[in-house]
Amino acid sequence: MSKLELPLNGQCRCGEVQIRIAAPPILTMACHCKGCQRMSASAFSLSAAIPTKGFEVTRGAPVLGGLRNPDLQHFFCPLCMTWMFTRFLPEFVNVRPTMLENISWFTPFIETWTKTKLPWATTPARHSYSEFPPLEDYAKLSAEFSQTVS
Repeated sequence: MSKLELPLNGQCRCGEVQIRIAAPPILTMACHCKGCQRMSASAFSLSAAIPTKGFEVTRGAPVLGGLRNPDLQHFFCPLCMTWMFTRFLPEFVNVRPTMLENISWFTPFIETWTKTKLPWATTPARHSYSEFPPLEDYAKLSAEFSQTVS
């Protein structure tokens, strides 16, 4: 894993929507839930939780997709339909790191929803949870993670 160098630019598959992150992630993860499996058409989705103030759309206008839930908003490119990021808490944005030009720094630190993971799916995550981590674990996890990206 190489060192994270900010800012990082990224884009959807066709380039219509472009993004920039200017703050280090709070946490990185792989999610094995059925929703992420279906939306990513893969065994799991990857996310980097970026502080909201450190994330911006620099070009284009992403559209809502996935389930229509006011508390969980998945954003896609309106042309190529690439799933780019998710907003569900005001503090951070879950960016799909594969949208970024340089992802050599990325490794999932935690994996979630392992109770629904495909039997052959493995990740190098340091921490594994059958669902989401308990709320009281997040401060400890983000503090430990911050030591890996500095």
